[in-house]
Amino acid sequence: MKPGGPLGFIHFAMERTRLTHPFPPVCDGNSKILILGSFPSAASRGVNFFYGHPRNRFWKVMERLFSEPVPDDIEGRRAFLLRHRVALWDSIASCTIVGSSDSSIRDVSPNKISELLEKAPIEKIFCNGKTSHACYEKYVFPETGVHAAALPSTSPANAAYSLDRLAAEWRELIFGKAQGLAHGEGQAERGPALTEL
Repeated sequence: MKPGGPLGFIHFAMERTRLTHPFPPVCDGNSKILILGSFPSAASRGVNFFYGHPRNRFWKVMERLFSEPVPDDIEGRRAFLLRHRVALWDSIASCTIVGSSDSSIRDVSPNKISELLEKAPIEKIFCNGKTSHACYEKYVFPETGVHAAALPSTSPANAAYSLDRLAAEWRELIFGKAQGLAHGEGQAERGPALTEL
């Protein structure tokens, strides 16, 4: 805590914290598509479910992909995903992070994605954003032997993408170009290697 500015406001410096993923994946025996984020934001950790920040456009993209309104409640959203055979999880099981900043993520331990693949007939794996993709390729691919495709991030930080552009590119990658699991072959251009993760 430190004083700041001529008006004497108190600013609280955000500290790096070691966190563990607080909630389980959405998946069942019918899931065909797996979408991985990086690590839950502070807002998502607060509601104990994926994409809890109101400005994150993930749920709006889902509405456009499946031409169906997404419920506002957690159980409704879980049912929506399972009905459309979409599994949802994150690449990272634990890490050190400052607030909700993906760029601050360090000291990564990955989720056991291989265990999920053993339980569900997943045909396609996608990562929501470059951080998730880099973590997946660095830590998870060596265990699964399956590359993931990188999707443009639905985060509000990805301001270069409008909702229309996001939905169009997600639709093309998920339902267009990707043709199932590619063992040893990349499905999309890889994000930058995050050597400090």
